[in-house]
Amino acid sequence: MEIPFDKSLEFEYGVAARLTPLVRRVVARNPGPFTFHGTGTYIVGNGSVAVIDPGPAIDEHVRALTAALDGETVSHIVVTHTHLDHSPAAAPLRALTGAPTCGYGPHGADRGVPVEEGGDFDFVPDREMRDGDAVSGPGWTLRAVHTPGHTSNHLCFALEEERALFSGDHVMGWSTTVVSPPDGDMGAYMASLAKLRARDDARYYPTHGAPIAEPAPFVRALAGHRRRREAQVLRCVADGVGAVPAMVRRLYAGLDARLHGAAGRSVLAHLLHLAETGRVRRHGPPDGEGDWRPAECPPTVYGAPPRALSSAAYSRRVRGPKVRKCGSGAARRASRRRAKGSARARRMTSSASIP
Repeated sequence: MEIPFDKSLEFEYGVAARLTPLVRRVVARNPGPFTFHGTGTYIVGNGSVAVIDPGPAIDEHVRALTAALDGETVSHIVVTHTHLDHSPAAAPLRALTGAPTCGYGPHGADRGVPVEEGGDFDFVPDREMRDGDAVSGPGWTLRAVHTPGHTSNHLCFALEEERALFSGDHVMGWSTTVVSPPDGDMGAYMASLAKLRARDDARYYPTHGAPIAEPAPFVRALAGHRRRREAQVLRCVADGVGAVPAMVRRLYAGLDARLHGAAGRSVLAHLLHLAETGRVRRHGPPDGEGDWRPAECPPTVYGAPPRALSSAAYSRRVRGPKVRKCGSGAARRASRRRAKGSARARRMTSSASIP
């Protein structure tokens, strides 16, 4: 299933557009390859309101927000995650309104590889929120949904009165989401997509782009896209294409060159997830992209767990020392000994059924 992207968006920079009785949006003038037309800052409620993702520290945008909020009280400043296009304007808005800032916590990664708009290392929320925590005002409730993957501190916020979800950068209607290690994690991202699939939200409001009117099929399509990309990355490794830049050239032919770095980070995230699940292994320093090769391990260690093996035992085998010894002579000899023992056991119990 192809992802049904929607790249249409009716807006005017700096103008608060009414989307529903409870939701308004002000778009910042920071267009780019990762921000689309710009950051969409949401105002929730009337009279006493919350501001979601105040956006970049652009004076014009802060002035537009101040004008849109004239005559109202800001009770909460809510941040989905700490990238420079989402959280920096929280500081001037807090100074102007006195409202507390709310988010999962500070940025979760170091100042390593810059991706997208970069991390906001200055933001520290006044109130840390965890999955299920809520803030509220007259006629509105925003409940946090922890969705790590894009960043470790990413939160979506459910507007319970309208069955809507402010999805930040976790799900966007105009583009896929960049997942950049070490703070970005593909396994966590896929788990967070599954978490949203179990919900019954009627509409998503991403921070970039138009609302998503049919979230369920859109999230299914995103998950399917990631599974297909994972299979493509695995095929590259099987074909001997083991370097990330070479994979990007093969998998993203025709992609805007400005996005090659981000594509490489997402490919690396897929490779790390494949390594965690025992399907590839990296050669080279652990802090680099490395040269990736197929895992050469016994099938009882990698792949789907045998039915007779408990999930806990399987997890220990995948993540334990045997994975690190993958392909060694000791591992191969141990595998042959296990195979011989299994053959003797089968001869002794030929009438037994194997589940």
